[in-house]
Amino acid sequence: MQDSNVSGARFFLVGIGGSGMMPLAMILAGRGAIVAGSDRGLDQGRVPAKFDALTALGIALHPQDGSGIVSPEQVVVASAAVEDNVADIVAATRLNCRRMSRADLNAALFNAAALPIGVAGTSGKSSVTGMIAAILYAEGRDPTVMNGAVMKDFARADRPFASALVGEGDAYVSEVDESDGSIALYAPRVAVLNNVSLDHKSLEELNRLFGDFIGKAGHAVVNADNPDAAALATTLPAARVTRFSLRGDADLVATDIEERPFAVSFTLGAHRVDLQVPGRHNVANALAAIGASVAAGVPLDRACAAIGTFTGLRRRFDLVGEAKGVAVIDDFGHNPDKIAATLDTLHAFPGRILALFQPHGYGPLKVMRGELVAMLAAKLGAQDELVLCDPVYQGGTVVREVTSADIVRDLTLAGATARHIASREAAAAHLVAVARPGDRIVVMGARDDTLSLLAADIVRALDGKDA
Repeated sequence: MQDSNVSGARFFLVGIGGSGMMPLAMILAGRGAIVAGSDRGLDQGRVPAKFDALTALGIALHPQDGSGIVSPEQVVVASAAVEDNVADIVAATRLNCRRMSRADLNAALFNAAALPIGVAGTSGKSSVTGMIAAILYAEGRDPTVMNGAVMKDFARADRPFASALVGEGDAYVSEVDESDGSIALYAPRVAVLNNVSLDHKSLEELNRLFGDFIGKAGHAVVNADNPDAAALATTLPAARVTRFSLRGDADLVATDIEERPFAVSFTLGAHRVDLQVPGRHNVANALAAIGASVAAGVPLDRACAAIGTFTGLRRRFDLVGEAKGVAVIDDFGHNPDKIAATLDTLHAFPGRILALFQPHGYGPLKVMRGELVAMLAAKLGAQDELVLCDPVYQGGTVVREVTSADIVRDLTLAGATARHIASREAAAAHLVAVARPGDRIVVMGARDDTLSLLAADIVRALDGKDA
């Protein structure tokens, strides 16, 4: 595929319900492509509302048994996590269908846009993408947006899973993924680099990938408070970089930060910025989004005003409900930086933290073991309690060298209060049992949409606790 003209083309997306695949399906359908797909979650009956939303867009869904792949004219798209022995891939090979990865397809659409804006970094990509979307939309720029999370600003009763926008404007805004190296496929006009920290790859490899990414951009917006990102920014001509900071000595500096439980405000130059999302990390995200929007031609004063319309993302410090004086928050925290930001945001206000963490895989748990344990030992308060259930597992082959029990053992040796409860339902029941008014229960993890359902179940269980 050489350009973004996909109207009438036939696509079959394997794993169509995934956080990176679903918005891509929406964009393809919105541009007139004939889209079909399959998903293991559909076959297992997980999150049926998500698949109902895809069906409502005219997307045909099939069991993941190869039955939906019937013609060599279909372009079969799958993420790197889909193995070659999956029935759909076997059928695609038999029919000699053209194969693309999810990143191949998104990068082709992105690179063909007149104004491709790419958002990279270990943490904050989805939030910054959503903030840029809110600014450009408010400015009437009608962007196309590929996000890995549902943007509350654009969710409606008829499109509850709004992780994409399909616009007629020149901008194609997308978060780009470093975990599989596919960031190398993207050629941004405007590139954002939020931060560089350990998650899926070594810091040496991450620095190479991120450095190459911002090096290709006409203009880069870089976090000066992150040492690795700041060092990468120095490799570019000063005129091609906007640096942002919460500490000073940058092009965009946030001062007079005022935190509230579910909001935060700050001053940027002559402008007061009021965000409807909490935490100092979101101040940094907002600076990144404002910088990118200004690089895309939005006046600074209007970018500062428009970002106030951003109401957040689902599963990003998302208040699910309150019952018996206990707030329940659904959060995407899954690597050391993201979890630390969530804990810092909660610790800015009184109350115990009762955290349920479901690791997003055995492989990432092995990579980030040391940094994760050190962060949790430092960030958990004396009264807080952390429960780890077993990592998410949705099928396929996996090596289980490091488990949740290993992390809890490490934390106990470090003096932190943590326990391993294998079943997440049992882990949730434990937190409900020990919760008292003023506590905050936070459910954290990635790669599993059903965590939101678990958070809602916790609210209901709290509500009926004294019954």
